[in-house]
Amino acid sequence: MSGPTGKIPSLENPIVALDQRSRDIFRHIVDTYLETGDPLGSRSISKALAVNLSPATIRNVMSDLEMLGLIYAPHISAGRMPTDLGLRFFVDSFLEIGNLGKEERQSIEAQVKAATSDKTFDNVLTEASQLLSGLSRSAGLVVTTKADLRLKHIEFIRLEPTKALAVIVGENGSVENRIIALPSGTTSSTLIEAANFINAKIAGQTITEASSSLKLQHDFAKRELDELTRKLVDAGIATWAGTSGDEPGQLIISGHSNLLGDLEAADDLDRIRQLFGELEAKENFMKLLELTETGDGVCIFIGSESKLFSLSGSSVIVAPYKDNEQKVVGALGIIGPTRLNYARLVPMVDYTAKLISRILR
Repeated sequence: MSGPTGKIPSLENPIVALDQRSRDIFRHIVDTYLETGDPLGSRSISKALAVNLSPATIRNVMSDLEMLGLIYAPHISAGRMPTDLGLRFFVDSFLEIGNLGKEERQSIEAQVKAATSDKTFDNVLTEASQLLSGLSRSAGLVVTTKADLRLKHIEFIRLEPTKALAVIVGENGSVENRIIALPSGTTSSTLIEAANFINAKIAGQTITEASSSLKLQHDFAKRELDELTRKLVDAGIATWAGTSGDEPGQLIISGHSNLLGDLEAADDLDRIRQLFGELEAKENFMKLLELTETGDGVCIFIGSESKLFSLSGSSVIVAPYKDNEQKVVGALGIIGPTRLNYARLVPMVDYTAKLISRILR
């Protein structure tokens, strides 16, 4: 696991040097917050602890934890809740991540595999997003890039005398349909010849590789293809380039309604509105993909420590998925309030990402 701003600091940091009593009290506060979302007071902690500590002693410890920035009081007379720094400390120092149970693994695998049987890869990603949303009761998200899309197949289907549908299939299973203008005089045989040339010469290549390849084959193309076919080949390549260039990536979000199901105050609704606004900013989720590429496995971004979702104070658990060359081509996970069930969701996100990677390979 990793976070965008690093782990809790070295042993010189006083947070790391907390005594066992302080750690036990801190953990009770966090556990209660993750379970209920409520602040915890000294009397409740006194009853819950295995050792006998007075409320006054617990209040002194809580004061020290507050000075360290690990907890805070949402209201003057309330108990204490963890700060974003406190949650990061908890995740890095206390969280115990287990493996998914056999039934959970089988359930995830069955749902994802069912989506692969008769759907495009984009639809498989949508299914994965919906799956994570349902299992987490938060919003599932998938971030993917088209920058390195490799062509598997292209086909031209005439719609009108001057228009055709370019059907572009990527090696990852994605399908793009674009309408293109046809040069005057284009025949059905011209459409077939242009598609055959593209599929024979540049299938399996990225846009960049295909452009270089076509430059090398320019003289050959002039000899082998007539002018109309060459124009159609150029149009097909330009259309394919547009599927990667016009949309540098996409964000798939499922389960928006889950984020609205646990609102207790007006400020909660404002936070969700802020989150929806942050999700609409394309630069945010592409930056999220970049941060995932630099992380090691599952990444956890908590509240204000991430500039991506700092306004809404949301947490993100996300893991990359990779192609057959072990290159990160996307990421998936869940986003929701900071009191996510991290111990349960981290292995779930990790397993789903690895499953998607296996499908890609």
